[in-house]
Amino acid sequence: MPSPAGSRDLILATTTSTQDSGLLDVLVPAFEEATGYTVKTVAVGSGQALKMGAEGNADVLLVHSPAAEKAFVETGAGIDRQLVMHNFFLVVGPPTDAAGIKGEAVVVDAFTRIANAAATFVSRGDGSGTEAKELGYWKKAGIMPADPWYLQTGQGMAGTLRIASEKAGYTLVDNATWAALRAQVDLEEQVTDDSTLINPYHVIRVNPGTWPRVNEEGAKAFADYVLSPEGQELIGSFGQDEYGMQLFVPDAGKTENDLTAP
Repeated sequence: MPSPAGSRDLILATTTSTQDSGLLDVLVPAFEEATGYTVKTVAVGSGQALKMGAEGNADVLLVHSPAAEKAFVETGAGIDRQLVMHNFFLVVGPPTDAAGIKGEAVVVDAFTRIANAAATFVSRGDGSGTEAKELGYWKKAGIMPADPWYLQTGQGMAGTLRIASEKAGYTLVDNATWAALRAQVDLEEQVTDDSTLINPYHVIRVNPGTWPRVNEEGAKAFADYVLSPEGQELIGSFGQDEYGMQLFVPDAGKTENDLTAP
């Protein structure tokens, strides 16, 4: 159930990448300190987060599956969808690179090589924004991935990366989770330069007109915070100390059309 209106408790449904990267460990405590709210975070695939919102079981969402997000808002389940930040996807794979995709500039061509070589590809298979992005590439390639070379984990990004490493397989991953976990797996960056690899994240409030019990004030406070100069500064600086690189690019006030390739 969502947090009651007027409550200082707030349910945030978000993606595993915001958790696995460590961003939530910085962003949520800062929001709580600034506002006095207490956040219960549920980190799942974007599809599951959107389902929670559609069922009235969250107050606010931070997700990265644009087509599904738009549908969510169009049904009346969500309101006030705003761009918060973006990062990038990349294709990683085993050092042996059995499909020979390393350095390929076009993801669709890389996926075609993987399929033609029947090289192992590991998909999240969890309805996440990452899976939606991956399936879009297979569709553009005109390929229906299937057993025995195509594996679906039903897990988040961290678990999927580990399985890809164990199976010497390829997978699609966001660069923030990759930065956090790359030292733990035997995988290498293979495809990074395709301009379609942009990965935008939006904040969406669950519609109080559809679900009157949602914490409308708390949801608005969270959205306002992540879009505020303070929240955007935290997002933009995250990763610099630990990884020596920016993991998320702050985008308050922008649209997806403003985003540029890596």
